Amino acid sequence: MPHIPHTENHFRSSEMVTDIVIGMSDGLTVPFALAAGLSGAGIGTHTVITAGFAEIVAGSIAMGLGGYLAGKTEIDHYNSEHAREVWEVDNLPEKEKEEVREIFADMGMSEATQHLIVEEMSKDKAKWVDFMMRYELGLEKPDVRRARNSAFNIGVSYIVGGLVPLTPYFFTDTPLEGLKYSAVITVLCLLVFGYFKAKVTGQNPWAGAVRVAIIGSVAAAAAFLIAGLFNK
Repeated sequence: MPHIPHTENHFRSSEMVTDIVIGMSDGLTVPFALAAGLSGAGIGTHTVITAGFAEIVAGSIAMGLGGYLAGKTEIDHYNSEHAREVWEVDNLPEKEKEEVREIFADMGMSEATQHLIVEEMSKDKAKWVDFMMRYELGLEKPDVRRARNSAFNIGVSYIVGGLVPLTPYFFTDTPLEGLKYSAVITVLCLLVFGYFKAKVTGQNPWAGAVRVAIIGSVAAAAAFLIAGLFNK
């Protein structure tokens, strides 16, 4: 039988995709709902555009800052736990060895193999600590650029997403006319975005497309109706 090479196709850019999903989801939805609400309030197109731009700028900064703080918190948490694990390896080595043996015991290894691996591992403190971080605490070392990259990815994605529902207002005379084109374009973008978002995360792409489009549409419709009621 001929040998068929096996290729594992694992997705390795989950952090970047997560950032884009966060930024794009809110960028498409929030400015769309805001523009719809302002259109329902019967104000001028210029005001819709001005308010929309202000929201996109403020939203991208707020979302980017949130991404930065989340990334920074992840790094700080890892460093804190790493320092604690180093202290325990230095001051409580027997206890740490016992914890390593328990991990390997859960993997089904024999007691003799457990002791052999533990003794070899304990000769290299750095690798020992890394092992405990990963298998005892379930923590992977985060990229030191994670906070900065997250802020940039989320902020830019929010701007790109926010410009989609706002752009039609530049080419129409009235807010309601702009809203019609904005709704069509934005819902189509939500469908495409939801499809690819679900596909890269291993979910049903069509269900993901419909789900994202419905959420954005409901938010915009609610804003439009509420603004119309207050305007009356």
